Amino acid sequence: MNATQQHLLDTYRAAQQGQAAPPAPGAATVRVVREIQQWRRFQAIVTDPADRWRARAGRSRWVGWLRRVGGVGRAGGTG
Repeated sequence: MNATQQHLLDTYRAAQQGQAAPPAPGAATVRVVREIQQWRRFQAIVTDPADRWRARAGRSRWVGWLRRVGGVGRAGGTG
């Protein structure tokens, strides 16, 4: 059963019991994405530049490892 089918079933049950319908799946997705973006912008401002450099270097090592192991980003790879 996927999320849409589950939502329809929950809506039906709520209607039968006289309760309010549950929120649709993914209703808060946009809000969550905006909150994550806002948090990252805030962290970019309050983080020391040296720490940002270290984090960027760590991410680049991590992405490089993923590319070597999983073929991510290659012509014949998975992504």
